[in-house]
Amino acid sequence: MVFRLRDVEITWLGHDGFRITRGNFVVYIDPYQIAGGPAGDLVLISHDHFDHLSLDDLRKIVSNKTTIVAAKNCQNKFGGLRVAEVKYVSPGDEVSVGEAKVKAVHAYNVNKFREPGKVFHPREYGGVGFVLTLGGVSIYHAGDTDFIPEMKDLSVDVALLPVSGTYVMTAAEAAEAAKSMKAKTVIPMHYGAIVGSEQDAHEFKRLYGGETVILSKET
Repeated sequence: MVFRLRDVEITWLGHDGFRITRGNFVVYIDPYQIAGGPAGDLVLISHDHFDHLSLDDLRKIVSNKTTIVAAKNCQNKFGGLRVAEVKYVSPGDEVSVGEAKVKAVHAYNVNKFREPGKVFHPREYGGVGFVLTLGGVSIYHAGDTDFIPEMKDLSVDVALLPVSGTYVMTAAEAAEAAKSMKAKTVIPMHYGAIVGSEQDAHEFKRLYGGETVILSKET
């Protein structure tokens, strides 16, 4: 199942992974446990955890024409990949790759703890989300995050939001986040692999009440 908006197609690859295409231009975000696919012109990596920066999966979809844009905490972790370029970004940075424009935005936890007083994704850790603009369509990929104040400033066509809890927003928290921003369509993500299930996506849809598209994973 593919979501189409104008001439941009969004395919869910499972967990936080997506392939976004416009014509022959191919973008991947956080590919993990994927079957493969066409080589990417642009690959976005939100942070260095194994289920977001997976070298085994990147090898399936990069080429010497691929540009990788990744959070700065991914430095020195793409060894052996033959790509055109790797660019590292922090929240607020903006880069252009071919016809795509990318802005890195904040992504962090406020109430998901690995131990008392220590969240899984601290703000200072430098994980990011992305606002990708392709063919005039703006797409927000939240990365691994809770509902954070910076989301209230977002205005996008499509928001890809985690909904499974434990490491990221719960369905209820994601619904509140979605209501705080301006997004025409929300696609739930971050379930079905590490934690969470499709039930979380349906719970988000029920609580949010806005335009929600639940994609089937590409197999």
